[in-house]
Amino acid sequence: MSMATIHAVQRRSPFARLRRNGSATASLVLLAGLLLACFSAPLTGAAVGIDATSIDLFNIAAAPSADHPLGTDEIGRDLLMRLLEGGRVSLTVGLAAALSATVIGTLIGLLAGYRGGIADAVLMRLADGVISLPLLPLLIVLAAIDPVKIGLPSELVHSESFSLYRIVIIIALVGWTTTARLVRGTVLSLRERDFIEAARAQGLPPSRILLRHLLPNAASPILVAMTLTIGNVILFESVLSFLGLGIQPPIPSWGNMLTGAQDLISVAPMLAVWPGLLIFAAVIAFNFLGDGLQDALDPRALSQHGR
Repeated sequence: MSMATIHAVQRRSPFARLRRNGSATASLVLLAGLLLACFSAPLTGAAVGIDATSIDLFNIAAAPSADHPLGTDEIGRDLLMRLLEGGRVSLTVGLAAALSATVIGTLIGLLAGYRGGIADAVLMRLADGVISLPLLPLLIVLAAIDPVKIGLPSELVHSESFSLYRIVIIIALVGWTTTARLVRGTVLSLRERDFIEAARAQGLPPSRILLRHLLPNAASPILVAMTLTIGNVILFESVLSFLGLGIQPPIPSWGNMLTGAQDLISVAPMLAVWPGLLIFAAVIAFNFLGDGLQDALDPRALSQHGR
């Protein structure tokens, strides 16, 4: 890639650079379609007269038909509507957990990078400790803990939505380390810059310097990290739900749909293929989008790729 081409790429807006990335653009279109289809599932079901919770034991694992475009599941529910409802739950968990982990990691990274010294050492050793733990076994152990035994009200624990909130909280508590390290590194490179020294000379409080000067300049790596985290969270949620430790029925998710399909895998393999395919597509799309955002927001990385 010539220097003239590199300068031309860097002069483009981030949106223009992202649009020229074919895989990132295709991923963005796919994710937009998935989000629209899944989050409009209740309206779609009401419009076509299909209830995702309606059980028909005389129509178990039926083949696709006019009434059920993708057939029915292991207890006769419409598979298409279950996939959309399950996608709404899986994507909600992915977005909520990734956003929560990003907020925690951003706050820790800002504090560690700006304060330095003991605060930096303690927070980064904490991050090292979390990183050193095997993530999936840790999530399984945390998800298997009985919340009633640690003092939570039984009514809350046995509510339908509790398993969703628990997964979001568990993943957020262990998934902040990547963002924290990225933000810390960015803040360390910025805190001695002239505009930060000028802000200190004006007597601005640390909170204002962090939020008004350092945080906006760290927005790019934060956005990229959050996008990549969403795909990982969807994968972790699917694994936990498949093991029976994640989202609990009757709330559907792509992971627990795989659990329900395993007994009929030999006679109705599509019950497992469709949720597995959607998990694969969503995770790959978020990863491609994250890579595309990294190139779009940091044109220097794009120029290095072209060398």
